[in-house]
Amino acid sequence: MAIVVIRQDSKIELWKYALQNADKTIKVYSYLEDHPKEDITMAVIWKHPKGSLSGYPNLKCIASAGAGVDYIFEDDTRPKNIPITRIIDPYLASDMSEHVLAVILAHLKNLNAYKLDQVVNVWEPKDYLRIKDVTVGILGLGELGALTASDLSSYKFNVQGWSRSKKSIAGVQTFYGTEEQKEFLKSTDILVCLLPLTPATEGILNKELLSQLPKNAYVINVARGGHMVDDDLIALLDLHHLSGACLDVYHTEPLPKSHPFWNHNKVHMTPHYASVSDTSSVIPQIVENYKSLATGEKLQNLVDSDKGY
Repeated sequence: MAIVVIRQDSKIELWKYALQNADKTIKVYSYLEDHPKEDITMAVIWKHPKGSLSGYPNLKCIASAGAGVDYIFEDDTRPKNIPITRIIDPYLASDMSEHVLAVILAHLKNLNAYKLDQVVNVWEPKDYLRIKDVTVGILGLGELGALTASDLSSYKFNVQGWSRSKKSIAGVQTFYGTEEQKEFLKSTDILVCLLPLTPATEGILNKELLSQLPKNAYVINVARGGHMVDDDLIALLDLHHLSGACLDVYHTEPLPKSHPFWNHNKVHMTPHYASVSDTSSVIPQIVENYKSLATGEKLQNLVDSDKGY
């Protein structure tokens, strides 16, 4: 038994070291080095190159190194009928909640607008909003969405949330299903997308949905770039239906220099860093699942392949 780490960033050695340090008996390889593919029973991956999961005849588990798993289902070459697990990281959820709070407060107090004014030497005080003046709508009430909604409520925001199935969160008005989505949208001043990316949610942030928000609504996408129809967002910003947007995720990352988001004064961007998995808090989950493969015990944090999350 052994683990292979497959990523397309600079963190392969970090994850390899963390896994080995957690249990000295585990053999861990980078997919970039020579390694015995027949020994690999678990692949720990993050946005792997398509096709890189093939050639492991004894692979028994695909472990996402993050909360998202949409990129795995996008790889048609992946081995089928193999369990997929994901990370549930308490820091991931709290970091996301803090990021969303920071973005919302920056919007309410015009901090982004003042930064743009500073660049061109403009002194122009602007009317600001208070927490009590807006209703924040969380689109998606999974692990990240539920904590974000709860935290915002504790700061005295008016918070509501929408999900596919019925949810109950203290201090948060909840809506669910297609029938209640319109009511949710029409009373949402700041929309925060925290949905999983599935075939059902791909492109959900389109003209039809965003047009149902009140005039001057603000949009925050911290879920996946595939949720947003970029041209539709730009059109609604230019028509002054939306007052602005803050995006952390994009269809292509890094975002191409030619993309219109870069130079749009109503689009504010962060480089997909709202919330990042902390190896110290997630490695134990992966190691425990690795050991469960040997004993035949049930794996933690299994993904429902039918739902895609």
